[in-house]
Amino acid sequence: MRLSWDIFCTVIDNYGDIGVCWRLARQLAQERKEPVRLWVDDLAAFACLNPAINGSVTQQHCDGVEIRHWCSPWMAVAPHAVVIEAFACNPPEAFLAAMATSQPKPVWINLDYLTAEDWIEGCHRLGSRHPRLPLTHYFFFPGFTPATGGLLREAGLLNQRTAFDKGEFLQGLGISPPQPTQPLVSLFCYDNPALPALLQHWRLNQELTLLVADGKPRQQVEAWLERPFTVGSSIRLGRLLLHALPFLPQPDYDKLLWACDWNFVRGEDSFVRAQWAGQPLVWHIYPQDDAAHMVKLEAFMHRYSETLAAPAADSLRAFWRAWNHGDGKTCSAAWPTLAAHGPALRQQALRWCAQQAERADLAQQLAAFATEKSTQPQ
Repeated sequence: MRLSWDIFCTVIDNYGDIGVCWRLARQLAQERKEPVRLWVDDLAAFACLNPAINGSVTQQHCDGVEIRHWCSPWMAVAPHAVVIEAFACNPPEAFLAAMATSQPKPVWINLDYLTAEDWIEGCHRLGSRHPRLPLTHYFFFPGFTPATGGLLREAGLLNQRTAFDKGEFLQGLGISPPQPTQPLVSLFCYDNPALPALLQHWRLNQELTLLVADGKPRQQVEAWLERPFTVGSSIRLGRLLLHALPFLPQPDYDKLLWACDWNFVRGEDSFVRAQWAGQPLVWHIYPQDDAAHMVKLEAFMHRYSETLAAPAADSLRAFWRAWNHGDGKTCSAAWPTLAAHGPALRQQALRWCAQQAERADLAQQLAAFATEKSTQPQ
């Protein structure tokens, strides 16, 4: 069944929401060859993620996707067959009213945040009637088990990873590949009080090359250095070699993850992409005031480390907990043990990647669900 899609996205402070929505929109347009209209409230922020976007143009096309500025006053349009509101962003009331009068009515899906918690299996695909309008709102949860919606993964992604030329990619960034005994580490994190102590530990104790993402990671490293650390610059301090990366488009960021021996990632989008890289990772989960993020962190660590030998699993949990608590002293003490388990953690990363790839990806599952609901009586 041929579908068409509206995707609504509000850009939060760290580009994660638009990162997920843009990958999904692009995949639906390019792989399913279906009309996709992506509504974004902050085109200037989107343009930082994708330089092909013109932040001052309210309607444009990129990579087969129609991109619209979600703004007030609302410009009336006919809804597509499927409406996805990403992360409960609440489409405009006028658009909901248009959905209610459409025949047939669109399939309305709330694409929720990714979590490894067990409870989502009981909520995935459930519907909820709108309190006023003749519409049903379905909850769709990405996840790591067969009873969830899977993960974003483009067709051929893992084959691209296999064919990837690490040396050529690094040379394109102006970086010489380090010696095999010298770990290559990517750093993409939120502001983290644990980082200065970890940098100091690496500076004194381990030959390591750190590729620092632009934005908050680079700014935090620059504050620790107490000197300029501009994009494109390289600085050696003791045993630590630092490179300040430019802001990378999503396809190049994927390649960065493939190239590195360890990947420090954050939020949701880079977290999922690091899992497809098949390399050891450290996750900085998005902090929440009520510490609900630590429950989510524990849920994923439990699921991810189930098949790991106890020493490697313990080292992963100890470091991830310290990193997410901002505990630099514990991070510095825990890093040598974590690094020593690198070979076992890489094998686990590859196993986990292969296991997740056995299931249909998120875009495929969304399309199958929308097709199922479109053919049911309304």
